[in-house]
Amino acid sequence: MSLRFTVSKSDGDRRPSDIQGEVNQLFEGDEPSACGAAAAGEAAPADDEDAVVVVLKGDSNPKESSPFINSSEAAAEKSQQYDGKNMALFEEEMDTRPMVSSLLSTLANYSNLPQGCKEHEEAENNEAEPARKKPVKAPQLGTLMGVYMPCIQNIFGVILFLRMTWLVGIGGVIGTFIIVFMCCATTMLTAISMSAIATNGVVPAGGSYYMISRSLGPEFGGAVGICFYLGTTYAGAMYILGAIELLLIYIAPKAAIFPIEGLEGAEAEAALLNNMRVYGTILLTSMATVVFVGVKYVNKLALVFLACVILSILAVYAGVIKTGIEPPIFPVCILGNRTLVWKNFDVCAKTIETANGTVTTQLWNIFCDSPFLNATCDKYFAANNVSQIQGIPGITSGVLADNLFGTYYEKGDLIDKSLLESVQEHDDPVTNANRYVLADITSFFTLLVGIYFPSVTGIMAGSNRSGDLRDAQKSIPIGTIAAITTTSTVYMTSVFLFGACIEGVVLRDKFGEGVHGNLVIGTLAWPSPWVIVIGSFFSTCGAGLQSLTGAPRLLQAIAKDGIVPALRIFGHGKANGEPTWSLLLTACICESGILIASLDAVAPILSMFFLMCYMFVNLACALQTLLRTPNWRPRFKFYHWTLSFLGMSLCLTLMFICSWYYAIVAMGIAGSIYKYIEFAGAEKEWGDGIRGLSLSAARYALMRLEEGPPHTKNWRPQLLVLVSTDAEQNVEQPRLLSLTNQLKAGKGLTIVGTALEGTYLANHEQAQRADQALRKLMETEKVKGFCQVTVSSNLRDASSHLLQASGLGGLKHNAVLVSWPRNWKHGDEHQTWRNFVELVRETTIARLALLVPKNISAFPSNGERFTEGHIDVWWIVHDGGMLMLLPFLLRQHKVWRKCKMRIFTVAQMDDNSIQMKKDLTTFLYHLRIDAMVEVVEMHDSDISAYTYEKTLVMEQRSQMLKQINLTKTEREREIQSITDSSRGSIRRKNPAAVTTQLSVTEEPPATSKEEKPEEEVQLIHDNTTPASPATPATPLTPAEETQSPGEQIQRTWTEKCDGKAAKPLGVTTQEDIKDIFNMKPEWENLNQSNVRRMHTALRLNEVILKKSSEAKLVLLNMPGPPKNRTSDENYMEFLEVLTEGLNRVLLVRGGGREVITIYS
Repeated sequence: MSLRFTVSKSDGDRRPSDIQGEVNQLFEGDEPSACGAAAAGEAAPADDEDAVVVVLKGDSNPKESSPFINSSEAAAEKSQQYDGKNMALFEEEMDTRPMVSSLLSTLANYSNLPQGCKEHEEAENNEAEPARKKPVKAPQLGTLMGVYMPCIQNIFGVILFLRMTWLVGIGGVIGTFIIVFMCCATTMLTAISMSAIATNGVVPAGGSYYMISRSLGPEFGGAVGICFYLGTTYAGAMYILGAIELLLIYIAPKAAIFPIEGLEGAEAEAALLNNMRVYGTILLTSMATVVFVGVKYVNKLALVFLACVILSILAVYAGVIKTGIEPPIFPVCILGNRTLVWKNFDVCAKTIETANGTVTTQLWNIFCDSPFLNATCDKYFAANNVSQIQGIPGITSGVLADNLFGTYYEKGDLIDKSLLESVQEHDDPVTNANRYVLADITSFFTLLVGIYFPSVTGIMAGSNRSGDLRDAQKSIPIGTIAAITTTSTVYMTSVFLFGACIEGVVLRDKFGEGVHGNLVIGTLAWPSPWVIVIGSFFSTCGAGLQSLTGAPRLLQAIAKDGIVPALRIFGHGKANGEPTWSLLLTACICESGILIASLDAVAPILSMFFLMCYMFVNLACALQTLLRTPNWRPRFKFYHWTLSFLGMSLCLTLMFICSWYYAIVAMGIAGSIYKYIEFAGAEKEWGDGIRGLSLSAARYALMRLEEGPPHTKNWRPQLLVLVSTDAEQNVEQPRLLSLTNQLKAGKGLTIVGTALEGTYLANHEQAQRADQALRKLMETEKVKGFCQVTVSSNLRDASSHLLQASGLGGLKHNAVLVSWPRNWKHGDEHQTWRNFVELVRETTIARLALLVPKNISAFPSNGERFTEGHIDVWWIVHDGGMLMLLPFLLRQHKVWRKCKMRIFTVAQMDDNSIQMKKDLTTFLYHLRIDAMVEVVEMHDSDISAYTYEKTLVMEQRSQMLKQINLTKTEREREIQSITDSSRGSIRRKNPAAVTTQLSVTEEPPATSKEEKPEEEVQLIHDNTTPASPATPATPLTPAEETQSPGEQIQRTWTEKCDGKAAKPLGVTTQEDIKDIFNMKPEWENLNQSNVRRMHTALRLNEVILKKSSEAKLVLLNMPGPPKNRTSDENYMEFLEVLTEGLNRVLLVRGGGREVITIYS
């Protein structure tokens, strides 16, 4: 690579070659810099004859910037990437949109070396020289050594050597073949699903846990990952128990700490189990120490253990071939039809003939009280003959026909040969039972499945090493499927070969007691049984070490993912990354399996965990295939969702076949972990299939919701909560979300929204901060829902956008929760309350319910509890039942649970309050709502002087607010009109003047709505709901009936609160004249409509304070806003007076539809 820049000749007649030489010397050995690259972008001026082009020679390896966002090197290399490359158009977006060449270069150099066993080993070897930094070697393992051999080593194990012959003897050739076929089919189908997942992109080290968690999400991944960890740990316990069984029964029986000789029945069994526990603990401690000291020793011995497994299997096949030529001599001694334990006697006969006559044998001495022929012997011994049969008759003997069907035993039953005759009284008890071969456990088909299944596990060994493979996407499918094919062939052929070569009583003899204590499979091996015994001992030890090495790393991977908070401590380890704490926990769990001390009892436990893991691998593949996500493009093509579904069904079936109670426990553990991660775990977005399934289900549900509005029975408060934020984007009313949480007994939708002023481009960071603050507060208040931040040129428009655009399809809000504007009377807060009134209008026209809590800071937090008190509902007008429903929902929450509900309604003078109470009680009974009912009668009363004074202050304040916003000319005009009006009011009153004054202050009723909008203002107005039965509307006059529905006035609230109908405008009575004579001059110009409304608000407030001053919460119908926008401040004043003196008030305005019904 070379860089060019120009140098002007300004110092004498120096030649270009001199300049070039000096530059070369100056930059010799240096990498081309970014500034040089920048300079290269400037072309040399074509018309500058004195310009010299200097070439800087580099190493032709330009340093590419990182393709990842916010790279620290990206900015420094920006010019090198774009200048002079015709890419200046994109340079400002370089940090987020790298050049394709840069991205491809980085991906090509991607290496996937995990901090696994090999890295731990290298870290240990390099501790002495930390300063040297060795280059990372690319993974080199191929299919054979990286996948096939590890799978072979993990699949062939202790069950093949210690239990396979017993399984064939108990289950029969046919029954055992069915078990083997089901289990092998399960693992093959799982391997197909696993291959599809493993070839759908790069699989980092972590194997099955990584695949499941990234395919099914953190909840399923964590639950199944921990189950897989427990299965691997208990597999280690099973291998250790198998090794100890080989040691104490076949290699060194005399090494037993608790002697078994001379013990019978339960005592002998207890002694054996105690020996297993002691030696198992010792071996576990030794293995854990080896793993702790360094995994390099485990890795170096792995090939030795693998060689032991392969040699042992080859020895069995060689022995089978030899039986067809020359069967080995392994006699079995039978008394009657009972198999004898061949111990402490040498000849299988009662007596033998010698030169000195008939002599009794050692067998005689075992069953008789003396060696003489006239001795008293065991009754069964005396009545039956002793016979000797060949234990290994050979493959050509035809013994296969006898072993086709199974023979199941109860614990303590005698292992007998059914074809031989036996003389026995049915009532005679079995004596000398310890001299016969007995069944040590009760056997049945499902038990055999649970014991056998661990022998086909280990198929994940290849995927667990994915970080060490040269080409994981090619090696994992080929190696795993080839290994399963090989092992399945060995297992299936061994079932037939064992059944064809070995006598049935020997097969059913679990510990080889009838063949001189030899391992049964060892009797078949060539050249010696010790080949199998020693080989299987080392292979089980190796498998145990592998489990103790792999399980802690799996737990460490789960802990480092951070999805299970309780496991975070296990993510730490030694300096080289060795999982010390995980190893300690693994050893403790493994010890619990060793304390069980029975291989047959531990095997079904780990079968459950492995089956659950395999089930979810199949589920992950089936789910991804059915969802057809765009990223699902496996290189392995030989899969289908039906195969995955079949594999999943087989796993579930085998779980319950093995042990239904273990299956329930395992599923309970997985379910508990799932809920724990869902509740307390870290949220992860891994592009998993469950998220895709959720999207598909959500799309389907949203389309269904679009089919029509929900029925009243399905109505739930879907809340849009509008909150405001301060300059730091912190929520100003956190208690609003506490109230939201308390209202969510309806389990509906919750959207928490806030509005920001400005432009989106300029305020994007503030919007993000506000979004994070909302999410944090929602998490703190335990509000389940969504948050939304809208930026607009002004807060009014932003709130309107939230109101219109929030939600999706049929899943939209139907109610708005917004706090009462604080300090609205302050002059600088006038825009806040104007926005509030506009919001009320918008919710009305959008047919949305509106909830306005007043004094929100006084509302209880979620941690508080009311031990007593009342929730009072003041039901003035019918709003669709919102006032009934909200207290019911609140009382579902623990904060309000102990509060009682009271419902108050207002009766006018003409109403029958007794009948109203009966009707309301009946209505609540049908609604299934428990509440006390009270009807409050509003008596007739004159408008008080206080009402006039309050209205005067309100109108004067309104006048002042108008003055603030007037121009100079408008202000002078307004002052002149006020002066003229004041002069007219100075005149003393007389009856004639009164009539004149009234005609001035109250315009005639014929005035149109536009000319007289104040008279159309109503305290509570709802076009969408009928008048409440409790407060029937007064019949309309013919003139009123001709008005349009939008112009009709709801008479319930245009009537005076004293129960009398409002007088027609312009009509004066004697009482009016009397009142006006007592008026002050300032009262004459007051708008009488405002006076009446103020009177209503004061009277209602007085009654509410009298009845509900001690209530914990008061719910009240919210009056509608005036149609004339010039009276908005008066509307706010009416609401303020209506709620004055109340601690907690929730103003409620219905959405124009019924939300509660008496029908089921």
